Amino acid sequence: MEYVKLGDTGLEVSRLCLGMMSYGDPGWRSWVLGEEDARPFVGRALDLGINYFDTADIYSLGVSEEVTGRVLGEMARRDEIVIATKVFFPFSERPNRRGLGRKHILDSVRDSLRRLDVETIDLYQIHRWDYETPIEETMEALHDCVRAGYARYIGASSMYAHQFARAQHVADMNGWTRFVSMQNHWNLLYREEEREMVPLCRDEGIGLVPWSPLARGYLARPPAELEATERGETDDFSRRMYDFPEREAIQRAVGELAEERGGTRAQVALAWLLAQEGVTAPIVGATKMPHLEEAVAALDLELDGEEIERLEAPYRPRHIQGHQ
Repeated sequence: MEYVKLGDTGLEVSRLCLGMMSYGDPGWRSWVLGEEDARPFVGRALDLGINYFDTADIYSLGVSEEVTGRVLGEMARRDEIVIATKVFFPFSERPNRRGLGRKHILDSVRDSLRRLDVETIDLYQIHRWDYETPIEETMEALHDCVRAGYARYIGASSMYAHQFARAQHVADMNGWTRFVSMQNHWNLLYREEEREMVPLCRDEGIGLVPWSPLARGYLARPPAELEATERGETDDFSRRMYDFPEREAIQRAVGELAEERGGTRAQVALAWLLAQEGVTAPIVGATKMPHLEEAVAALDLELDGEEIERLEAPYRPRHIQGHQ
């Protein structure tokens, strides 16, 4: 396993992050694995050298955090692993149970600490932009989380580059804690982040931690098998996100290169993302052990310039997706 700094920080993370959304309560999503089924995946990830684990309070409505905390608490040394979680999405329709207001952030960070059973969250991230709360209130509350010892670093997820830049400016102007990472939607089927967000993060030394690097499995399977999994059969979000004319040409390019290199589609798609400047650690999900093994094997697959150009050539710019 390779280890790198998260952006310009001193925090060392593995080049792959294990996404914990796949583990929690099967009643929340039918493809989610329960705690006992999750244990082998976490154990194998640790064996392979992964030390970076990402969850969110909304995943399985808190159960993912509980599973993450219990399993890692039993299997890993706390001082060697990096635990990341997120805040924003609602637990209910009741007042103050959503968004990035001061009350919700401070209540949520304490709830996440309890569920994770840790004293400090390594990376506390805002899951989306809150259009109903002044960014000054959000950034001060996050700064207070760091000052109180609830979190070591703060990060952000999908939003527009101007919003991210504004948040950083507010932090700078007030001497508050800045975001150190951006968890954005980026893969061969969705490259709109390359317009503004990626260049901004590179310039600012922000660690890029892309979510859905395999486009929810669309880059790991041929077009005829897109809905061959339980998640694929039920995931309307994916169909909306990746239904565009050039999709099959990109999938075909991935498949052809995988065959030439003697690897899998998933390895090629991940190798492409890992080769992008500024990428720290794509977040990979795994509900079958080969998924995890293939992801780690992608670290050894180096693509040359001509191969990268072949993979990128069919893409055409399209509408922004994934900020909701």
